[in-house]
Amino acid sequence: MTTETQPVRDAEGYLFDPLDWDESVAQMLAAEEGIELDKACWSVLRFMREYWTKHQVAPDVRHVVNFLVKEEGVDKKEAKQQLFRLFPYGYVKQACKLAGMQRPRAWSTG
Repeated sequence: MTTETQPVRDAEGYLFDPLDWDESVAQMLAAEEGIELDKACWSVLRFMREYWTKHQVAPDVRHVVNFLVKEEGVDKKEAKQQLFRLFPYGYVKQACKLAGMQRPRAWSTG
């Protein structure tokens, strides 16, 4: 994806095709959400992209929490709190969107 082309998105701003994602798209989406992508955010987004590449489905929040438990050496409660500090409007609303996932249909917004 180049800065000249805009990925096709749904009415809520999620990508129609996760293959349209790259880090410049993540930066654009983060700016729209008012999020500055730091090292911790990128770690989560890259994990989510790797998971999607292997499984062709967005990881649910428990997979990301388990990743943070291993990566950060914290317990699950702290990992979940950290995830919501990074993406304060919620995992689905921000983390999934910034990682280029399609809007998960069956998940809550939290």
